[in-house]
Order: sequence, then structure tokens, then C-alpha cells
Amino acid sequence: MMRWLLALLIVVCTSLPASLSAHALDPGYLDLVSIGQDRWRVFWRAPDVSGRPMPIEARLPENCSFDAPPPSVFDGRAWTTGWVATCPGGLEGRVIEIAGLDQTRTDTLVRYELQPGKTQVHRLTSAETAFTVPVNPGLVEIVSSYVGLGITHILEGVDHLLFVFALLLLIRNRARLLWAITAFTIAHSITLAAASLGWLNIPPPPVEAVIALSIVFLAYELSLPPHARDPVAERFPWVVSFAFGLIHGLGFAGALREIGLPDGDIPLALFAFNVGVEIGQILFILLVLAAGATARRLYPQISAQTATLTRVATYGIGSLGAFWVIDRIAGF
Repeated sequence: MMRWLLALLIVVCTSLPASLSAHALDPGYLDLVSIGQDRWRVFWRAPDVSGRPMPIEARLPENCSFDAPPPSVFDGRAWTTGWVATCPGGLEGRVIEIAGLDQTRTDTLVRYELQPGKTQVHRLTSAETAFTVPVNPGLVEIVSSYVGLGITHILEGVDHLLFVFALLLLIRNRARLLWAITAFTIAHSITLAAASLGWLNIPPPPVEAVIALSIVFLAYELSLPPHARDPVAERFPWVVSFAFGLIHGLGFAGALREIGLPDGDIPLALFAFNVGVEIGQILFILLVLAAGATARRLYPQISAQTATLTRVATYGIGSLGAFWVIDRIAGF
């Protein structure tokens, strides 16, 4: 395992502004809620870029008419506005487009109702900026949309990735690492499903604070020599990753609740979103390990600096985690 490379990457991450995880890479969001009589309540959310809305525009089907939307308002993270549109004949078979999306590196989630209470979701990207609203969305569309959403969420979730990053640094034994990652996966799958289905209802702020605290815990363990670490964390790291995985799953569920699940296909969408999260997590791990192996071949002499860089990484992880703990508790 290329511990020195992981350390270098974490130092780079922690040297960036704390707000970097927001703004330019945040997804756009278009929500069309049916209020009957061929009318929809429209909510549009554009990511913030340097204090201004990202230059993308939601374009409804040609059969829709509406008054000019009110100016967008900044909500602390993105620019939002809303209006009511009348679409005679409905949305089925019509085209919804996000103009300008092809010039960005982000995506847009379109959540719509063909009739009151019947929610569907479609994800648009820079490669696919428009779609035709299907009369009856098929299984392939649901799976592809929610897998994509899961991948996007985990790769944009810096705190979740940082936890996995810390596990890579902490666990040297490959077999133990495999068990720890597997336990983390099983744990967050359990709470993701339970919270998304309404079986668990825990407010997001405490969950986000504990997620940050889990990063601080791993950083603390990393700062200690192996013989001084917590016996459970050292000998049975899967127990620790499972326990914190339960909390991280609640964080995933919070994002999924905001997106919404399609009526009639909730189990399928939930499974697809979880698969997407796992694909994103595996891609992250493979990318880090592959980059480390490549760097080791190119610069074998840097391996002698492993201990120093790991210590720097430890303080970087702990500092960022502690900042998130304080910031999120203050947000209660």
C-alpha cells in the first residue's frame, strides 16, 4: 500500500478551502410537482459558482407556459427559484432540457410527477442534457439513474471518502483491509435501507457531526504507534468500520431522501443507489492504489519518507475532521 502517496493526496486536499466540496461540482436540481389540472409547481436549483448561479437553465417542454420566474435567491449553497407552469396534455412524451449543462462538469437531477404522488427521477449529465419523459419508466432507466446518483454522491462526499482514505492508511494487512471495507459496506447498506424506508428517523445534523467524529477517531489512532492503539481497532478493525459504517449509511440516506424514491419501484431504486455508492467507493480505492503503485515505480526513493508523510497526513486528516465536527455542531 502506498501510504506516502495517500499522505500526499490528503495534504493537498486539506490545503484547499473548506468550501471546495460545494459550488462548482454540486448538481443542479429541477423538481416538478403535479398540482392537478395540467399544472406543475416548479423548483429550480442552480449550483453556486464564484457567488453567481452556474450558467445553466431549466427548459420545460414546449407545451408548458408560465410567467417569468422570480430572481434566484442564494440559500447559502446554491441559487433557487420557483414558479407554476401549465402544461396542457401533460409531460409524457415531452422533452425536458438543461441548457448549458454540456459546458459544465456537473450533472442535474430532474425529479418529476406525471400525476400527483407518482414520483420519477432522471439524471442529466454534460453528455446527456435533455430527455423525453417516458409514459411508464422502465427498469433500465430507474436502475441507470439511481446507480449514477449513487456514484455521484459518494465521489462528491469528501467526508465519506476521507474515512475510507484513513482506513487505507491505518490498516496495513490487505486481508484485514478487505474485511474492514466489507464491514463498512454491509453496515451502511443496512442503515441506508432502514432510514430511506422510514424505519429510522434521525435528524441529519447529529449524523453529519458523528461522521466527522469518525474521521477524527481514525486520525487519532493513526497518530499512535501500533502497540499503543486501541486493541479493538488494531486487531479487529472491521468492528470499528462496521460501527461507523452504520452512521455513514444514515448520511447516505439523508441525500437519498432529498432525491426521493420512485413510487412503485422503491426497493429497486434503493438497491441501485446503494450499488452506485459501492461502485464509486471501489473506484476511489482502486484509483488510489493504482496511483500509488505507479508512483512507487517512478520514484522508489520516496518510500523512505513514508513515516514522515504519514504523520503529516494524520494531522491533516485530524484537523479537517475536527473542523467539520465543530462546524457541524455549531450548525445545530
